[in-house]
Amino acid sequence: MSGTQTSGDYSAWIGRSEVAEDMITAGPLDRFSATLDSDAAGARLGDAVPPLAHWLFFLPNARQSEIGADGHPRRGGFLPPVNELPRRMWAGSRIAFNDDIRVGETAKRRSVIQSIKHKDGASGPLVFVTVRHEIGQEGQPAAIVDEHDIVYRGLQAPAVKPSPRTAEIGEWRRELVPDAVQLFRYSALTFNGHRIHYDRDYVTREEGYPGLVVHGPLIATLLLDLVRRNAPEARVRQFSFRALSPLFDGDMMSVNATPPGADGLVRLWAANAEGHLAMTAEARLA
Repeated sequence: MSGTQTSGDYSAWIGRSEVAEDMITAGPLDRFSATLDSDAAGARLGDAVPPLAHWLFFLPNARQSEIGADGHPRRGGFLPPVNELPRRMWAGSRIAFNDDIRVGETAKRRSVIQSIKHKDGASGPLVFVTVRHEIGQEGQPAAIVDEHDIVYRGLQAPAVKPSPRTAEIGEWRRELVPDAVQLFRYSALTFNGHRIHYDRDYVTREEGYPGLVVHGPLIATLLLDLVRRNAPEARVRQFSFRALSPLFDGDMMSVNATPPGADGLVRLWAANAEGHLAMTAEARLA
């Protein structure tokens, strides 16, 4: 199909789908808790997968010979071949947790490319790809629906444009310093070969970042982990996040939140050491 595409025209990829199947096991969940420095008990058969830990399953399995220079599978398979824009980032997600997936179950994920949009930003041309994932058991309504936004950017603009928005200090707040080991462990948990998260020479020389980039989904996970630490019995029904500016290893960061109101809405945000916003998010609790 890619041989018939004109440069920059990816309309033929819209509607493309794929299905993955995985056994939900306890091991990744225990290593997930360890990476978050959580005191959660070990996962057991029948336990519900915690919010956002579905990202530990249905992992890519591209052969080593199919990996591109950036550590991702070469473009042009399920996702469109946006080769003219080398920087690729997870821009955000909108997730509904309708039901649980549990340890011991076999679950399926059906993924569909929902939209592909070209935009011109301050840093040059951008391509946004939205993929809708529906996760659950065969023949049952989706337990989790995850709309995932990927953005592709060029190398001509500066790698980092700090957010002009200053973050307030949340009533719920945690400060931490993500390091290279934590980033490596999260990459290993998600089988994410993207070199910006663990290869310092690559990320600084080839993509122009000042350090290892903290995974967007890891920041989102740390935000929801803040909710767990302050409201351990709460059940998350919906969660959305939007990445604004990258964070880097070795630098102080904070995750912040307002406690839920009567409607169960929690407003969350992450900030860098200078107090500038890196990510905004919302969670809806039951």
